[in-house]
Amino acid sequence: MPLESLMTMTVSSATRVAQPISSAPATVVVLTAADIREYGWRTLADALATIPGLYTASDRTYTYLGARGFQRPGDYNSRFLLLIDGMRVNDAVYDQAPIGADFPLDMDLVERIEYVAGPGSAVYGSNALFGVINVITKSGKDIGGAQVAAAGGSFGEKRGRATYGWHGANGADVVLSASAYEKNGQDLYYPEFDTPDQNNGIAQNLDYERAQNLFAKFAYEGFRLSVGYGNRTKGVPDAPYGAVFDAPFSVTDTHSFVDATWHQALREDVALDYELYWGRYDYRSPELDGPPPGTENMDGDHAMWYGGDVHATITTFARNRIVAGVDFTRDANRDQFNYNVAPYQLLLDDHRSSDMAGVYAEDQITLLDSLSLDLGVRYDAESNMGGNVNPRVALIYRPTSRDTFKAIYGTAYRAPNAYEMYYAVPGDGGQEANPSLGAEHIATEELVYERAIGASGRATLSLFRYTLRDLITETTDPATGLFVFENVDRAEAKGAELAYEQSFAGGVRVRASYSYQMSRDSGSGAALQDSPRHMGKLNAVIPLFHERGWFGGEMQCLSSRLSEFGEAGGYCIGNVTIGSRKLLDHADVSFSIYNVTDRHYSDPAGPGFIQDTIVQQSRTFLLKVVYGF
Repeated sequence: MPLESLMTMTVSSATRVAQPISSAPATVVVLTAADIREYGWRTLADALATIPGLYTASDRTYTYLGARGFQRPGDYNSRFLLLIDGMRVNDAVYDQAPIGADFPLDMDLVERIEYVAGPGSAVYGSNALFGVINVITKSGKDIGGAQVAAAGGSFGEKRGRATYGWHGANGADVVLSASAYEKNGQDLYYPEFDTPDQNNGIAQNLDYERAQNLFAKFAYEGFRLSVGYGNRTKGVPDAPYGAVFDAPFSVTDTHSFVDATWHQALREDVALDYELYWGRYDYRSPELDGPPPGTENMDGDHAMWYGGDVHATITTFARNRIVAGVDFTRDANRDQFNYNVAPYQLLLDDHRSSDMAGVYAEDQITLLDSLSLDLGVRYDAESNMGGNVNPRVALIYRPTSRDTFKAIYGTAYRAPNAYEMYYAVPGDGGQEANPSLGAEHIATEELVYERAIGASGRATLSLFRYTLRDLITETTDPATGLFVFENVDRAEAKGAELAYEQSFAGGVRVRASYSYQMSRDSGSGAALQDSPRHMGKLNAVIPLFHERGWFGGEMQCLSSRLSEFGEAGGYCIGNVTIGSRKLLDHADVSFSIYNVTDRHYSDPAGPGFIQDTIVQQSRTFLLKVVYGF
């Protein structure tokens, strides 16, 4: 993409309305469908891991996202707000942002990913502490007919997809898609369980994963309706929370959603946007645990929510662009259950509901041709939390056509979720409830400098400071030995990010970044767990065969991170993808190798694990064919 397109690309996630990246009151990164294809990204986590300041970790069941030195053990990505076409995806029990194979959308259907760094509560309310991720889906026009895709790779990995896209007059547009995925996984060795009665520490046939996704989108003029379904089952090989090692243990995550939007232009200077949505999330996890050893246990939840948003965009005044709106969400079901199967013993049957309402306004004021001021504020009221007010202020200065300076201040909050407040199950690896939990808060300051380099490059330097208070942390109650969530920590992070992207003659594209971050507990001064001090990333695409093919390579390096009892060593891993566009009639073919050097590395484990660190995926490959009719 040429520089002119990069600098003028419009993004909608920062303020709910489209605006150029350079005018957004935040640092915004955009990843495109071409990036997804050329780097062979299979999951949303693969894509997010390439963004400056972000990093991922896995316990081989879920994938977790960290930002600027913050990734709290036991947190299910609840400090990020995940959107699909602007619709909230975080569920009503865990507030989880699913970014692995549990993300309910095939990556081939993604037109672009917008990541807005920093607090977003001034626009979206709870959960948007560290960033907002908006996944924007392709239109029928982008797909242009029927497509089938098939892929196969290491450890029995198989993928299949069938998609149809159509575009007509008056904005009429249709997308229909179904996809499936499965992987046998590998046998894994855990020295913590290396005894004869535990299969000498080898977990056999427990790393499997399978998923099915359905998606449909219909649009006409200013109306859009999207319907999605995703079901993922993952084997759990590492026996957390007191489970019997090398025994059947799995989790099943099912996401469903319906989203309807309508854009109405009342006048040239006044527009209204309406949204109604419904979401459901079901989780089930059968396992063997104790006491007595070998007890079959079922853990799960049922979450269902619905709501709506309406906001106006007003450009009546020449130097002001005002966005004002209200939204409401009803968490109708926040149900959690746990029981032993035989003999039957009910351990948890908790039913909750709650309401959230917010009113927000933002005014982008053009003070001078080269200077603008963005002022935003939002008030949220939650039935179990009370009220929260969160502002955002951004001063944007453009002294030349190539230079942009941004000074940004903002706050955000996250209300405790139902799992943190109400989950209570006795026994080894159990948890006690804490209904008195309060919200956690963050205040951030950031300075950003963007510089156009030549005709097709851009560099960005960000300096930031984050301050968190009342941080919700999973701890152990010394009286009972059970896990419990408490508002016990204050933390801060300071750091810098340098990012660079450039397009060269012949179509070569390079994107690189370096991040330095220092995250500490404000009370003790100790470094936080799972917080790398240094991160370096490099992505490059080289066209082949007169631009009918490509080579895509990426490298990610993280310094060491503290774990609960020690540390996870630093590492560098690389991935490569070689592919062709139309070398074969109507077909795209690609071959990807992940973790090319077969680097052995680990991520810090969460509080419920016997292991201090969890070994990560070895080298794998994937061959993929996409055929269009």
